[in-house]
Amino acid sequence: MRRPITLTLLAMLGVGAALVMALPDTQAAPAITLMEADEAEAALARAARESQRAEARAARLSREAEAATEAATRTASEAAALAAQIQQAEADIEVAAAKLSIARSQRAALTARLAKKQEPTARLAAALQTAARRPLALSALQPGSLKDVVHVRAVLDSAVPQIRARTATLRSELSQGRKLEAQAASALDDLRGSESALRQRRSQLAALENQQRLASRTARGAALREGERALALAEEARDLDGLVDKLGDIAALRQELAALPGPVLRPDNLAAALPPETPSPAASAPPPGDFQLPVQGRTLIGFGAKRESGLASTGLTLAASQGAQVVAPARGRVAFAGAYRGFGRIVIIEHAGGWTSLVTGLEQVGVAVGDNVIGGSPVGRASGAAQPVTIELRRGGTPVNPLEYLR
Repeated sequence: MRRPITLTLLAMLGVGAALVMALPDTQAAPAITLMEADEAEAALARAARESQRAEARAARLSREAEAATEAATRTASEAAALAAQIQQAEADIEVAAAKLSIARSQRAALTARLAKKQEPTARLAAALQTAARRPLALSALQPGSLKDVVHVRAVLDSAVPQIRARTATLRSELSQGRKLEAQAASALDDLRGSESALRQRRSQLAALENQQRLASRTARGAALREGERALALAEEARDLDGLVDKLGDIAALRQELAALPGPVLRPDNLAAALPPETPSPAASAPPPGDFQLPVQGRTLIGFGAKRESGLASTGLTLAASQGAQVVAPARGRVAFAGAYRGFGRIVIIEHAGGWTSLVTGLEQVGVAVGDNVIGGSPVGRASGAAQPVTIELRRGGTPVNPLEYLR
């Protein structure tokens, strides 16, 4: 009669003894860096928000492209919509990576707990296996009286409820381990799907940008000359602030010349004909209505924070992944695009009313001086960890906090 009881105990204890072995590694994951649990939770929340915002921007820009009547406007909106979809896919990749990190971290903690419980459970299971292999007839021949055999039987009968209660927790943790494996596998599937969507959308954007370059090749003469002048200014400027100031002066002069009326007859009363003085546009003009951050990533240095040089930061420094899509913060005109000493490749965009935005830390620049861009238009790719992306927003040449003007 003892063998059925012993086999029941082995069935329960065998679950606990094999728990650690029952949690195999998930299929090989793509080359991603797993994060600590706290960091992964924060990254998951941030990336989920960025994905939703990028999806909303893509939908809005797609509607604008469909409603556009001019080919140039439609193409610009289509490119911006594709860039937003790329940023959405990048955020989805980060979401999947964070979920995978969380699942792996929880599974590692579970495995560690089970490893501590495995040794005593395995020893008990081994002892019961030895008892189960002994023929029942030999129980009467072993030293001791029949009373001892009955006593052992009674002990085993009373042990069954205790062992069942203790292995219930182990079985629950085994079920939790299977759920974590399923979560990790789902995160891997999402990761691969987002990477596939990212590759597809980048190919679509590259094709559209090539189409734009071919269409505008005939009008590049003036832009090339203006680009050469911008590069000459970059050589003369002693620092980045000096370059922005020089470009700002040129932009102000260009706006004044564009606002000049045609030739008119001299009035009899010259003083009466003069327009009243008006405040500077930079002092009263509203900020760009479609302002957004140029790239997705956690904030490394906030506006006004101390940098390594000891000076206060005049913008936001963002940790973008290598090759991440960088877009124009708002509608405007490209005043500078190219390499600048110590800042990687940079893009400076003039906005209406004396506002200027500056983006540094680009690995690749996809716009040229003189290009008109809309908010969300692709302007390049991020360098990655070696050169974080910095965004500065200036009003009349004075840096302001970009976070105050996000929509």
